Amino acid sequence: MPQRSPLDLPEGDPFGPHNLPYGVFTTPHAPHLRRIGVRYGSHVLDAGAAAAATASPHAELLGAATLNPLMAAGRPVWQAVRAEVLDWLTNPAHRPTIEPLMHPLTTLALHLPIEVADYVDFYASEHHAANVGRMFRPDGDALTPNWKHLPIGYHGRAGTVLVSGTPVVRPQGQHLPPADSSSSHTSSPAPAPGPAPVFGPSLRLDFEAEVAFVVGAPSPLNTPVPLSGFHDHVFGLCLLNDWSARDIQSWEYRPLGPFLGKSFATSLAAWITPLDALAPARTAPPARDVPLLPYLDDSAAEPFGFDLRIEVAVNGHTISRPPFSAMYWTAAQQLAHMTVNGASLRTGDVFASGTVSGPRPTERGCLLELTWSGRDPVRVADSTRTFLEDGDEVTLTAWAPGPHGARIGLGEVTGHVVPATP
Repeated sequence: MPQRSPLDLPEGDPFGPHNLPYGVFTTPHAPHLRRIGVRYGSHVLDAGAAAAATASPHAELLGAATLNPLMAAGRPVWQAVRAEVLDWLTNPAHRPTIEPLMHPLTTLALHLPIEVADYVDFYASEHHAANVGRMFRPDGDALTPNWKHLPIGYHGRAGTVLVSGTPVVRPQGQHLPPADSSSSHTSSPAPAPGPAPVFGPSLRLDFEAEVAFVVGAPSPLNTPVPLSGFHDHVFGLCLLNDWSARDIQSWEYRPLGPFLGKSFATSLAAWITPLDALAPARTAPPARDVPLLPYLDDSAAEPFGFDLRIEVAVNGHTISRPPFSAMYWTAAQQLAHMTVNGASLRTGDVFASGTVSGPRPTERGCLLELTWSGRDPVRVADSTRTFLEDGDEVTLTAWAPGPHGARIGLGEVTGHVVPATP
């Protein structure tokens, strides 16, 4: 029986011609030569080689070692390249040229697809913010007074954005000792107030299921980007896990916010899905119940939400399915807010949604919520967790509705927790 061509995909493949995400890979034969690839089913097209073989006008951009030059080129070029790639993969006339340039995904090493410029993390889920407020301010309002007036965010550490699959070392730092000092750093109770902190491995290591947006075209200093400029500046999106050391964070964050409790690792998917691929997944955000200032008011704008169905698994066992469509603040509003003070955008800026959570207990996007700060352990196969143990592997996957009933797959994010460095 003849072997199926990598260009002949099974019906309904989530990485078919309607998707075409970009990444960066190396082969075993040339481990130091990074190349731009386009995922197609279970294979990857060497986009640079295809561009050279077809005398593409975009050969230089696709021959780069990262996506940054392509992203900086702007939306008209993104659209032209996407059309060109689609033609290479689906036009029978190109098959003799393109088929030899397809590599099995399982044989490749995947790398961080972009050079990260800045990293910003937002706090865009009302369900997540309200749950956290109820935990830590049980006698006060669940949301802070500013929450429905602006998308709250903080600047993270661009240098510790890691490609999916990179091991995550349990961070060390200052934190208050737990109420039960005999507990291990795997499923510890919340820290009890004490006179002084201790130093050591985080006892409350957590994941955060998020979606990241990647900036392509830069913007000048002192030139805010309006809601309508979102598609001109954002190249695509991908899954992101913003790991969190809850005990380190709770000790350090007042008054200036997250620092060492977040900066040790942020895992980014190896595949970035272009915004144009996700047009069928566009959806309106939840109804606003507080009037917004003009620069954030999207009441008359096109829908900037995305219907992404996320799944979180620990050690292969699904523990949550957060819906991105429930996010209160959209990425377009986040971009507008991020630049309204005149801050510029750089190619490779990454801004993340914050933890994605839905209204149901099974839709919460982190262990802090799922276990209600350690009070209610969750089952993981034949064991339970309040927070992550050494050896745990967290995997985020997602899909979005595509054209004609198809699914658009997003590249997964995986991270394996290893013990703290001695």
